[in-house]
Amino acid sequence: MKTRKLGTNGFNVSEVGLGCWQLGGNWGIDISKDAAFDILNEAVKNDVTFFDTADVYGDGKSETLIGEFLKTCDTPILVATKFGRAGNAFPDKYTKDVLRKTVEGSLERLGVDSLDLLQLHCIPPHYLKEGSIFNWLRDLQKEGLIKHFGASVETVEEGLVCMEQEGLLSLQVIFNIFRQKLVTGLFPQAEAKGVGIIVRLPLASGLLSGKFDAKTTFAADDHRNFNRNGEAFNVGETFAGLPFEKGLELVERIKKNVLPNNLTMTQLALRWILDHKAVSTIIPGASSPKQVISNAEVSNLLALSPEAYATLTALYKTEIHDYIRGGY
Repeated sequence: MKTRKLGTNGFNVSEVGLGCWQLGGNWGIDISKDAAFDILNEAVKNDVTFFDTADVYGDGKSETLIGEFLKTCDTPILVATKFGRAGNAFPDKYTKDVLRKTVEGSLERLGVDSLDLLQLHCIPPHYLKEGSIFNWLRDLQKEGLIKHFGASVETVEEGLVCMEQEGLLSLQVIFNIFRQKLVTGLFPQAEAKGVGIIVRLPLASGLLSGKFDAKTTFAADDHRNFNRNGEAFNVGETFAGLPFEKGLELVERIKKNVLPNNLTMTQLALRWILDHKAVSTIIPGASSPKQVISNAEVSNLLALSPEAYATLTALYKTEIHDYIRGGY
């Protein structure tokens, strides 16, 4: 596994990290401690050194499982967690005291004295623009409760607002073949300011794995069912904001016109992201050790061809962009 620097003033992270929302048992997935440990152990075996979680994933279950795992693991693991989407704060109860209590809860569940990275979790944009919350983060950093802070954002505009804040280490963004606006709208600015980029939803909720078809169904409590049109939260978090049927059509076109014979659709999608030098790490989720292995292998694949990039860029401009819904 290759590593990259997360931000100019940050730490080295594995190019492929592990998104840990699924350990919380949210959105149609229930997972046992044994199954969670199998996934986490496989990640470590494959040189994954960066886990991403949040206080709200399973109301703390994801953090708790990671904390228990860290006690059994000799390999140094960097853990990023998040604040801002639980009911104690969202949508309009953000205070320094709430932030502090949330951080203290995360510290206890993870079993650490200081958080490696605390990220604002897609909080309402006006709090980002007003800016006081960043002063609170800097205060907690001075106290040693957090080592670094960053922000998980929904839109390019939100990312640009956050990058004006001194000390911001990283941005977590939705970026994949279906959402290419960031290539010119955010990445050059992040590189110039030394802000690391963490990519979530690299497979567009599994759509870019190429394993879905028109007959695919999802459980009632899976966001790919109940949030297809943004009924519960930003539609961009589900299938990258594309209508499911349109996404299926586009995947078939990519398979036909771009996908090399020696790669799977998942490998193509993840490698495409890693080929952007502004990206520090990608955090695909995994529901099994097998998926962990497949994701980790992408770090050692060769870059895609210039022809593949040209085709995917043209496809985005002519066939994808106008179908993306939600904040972007």
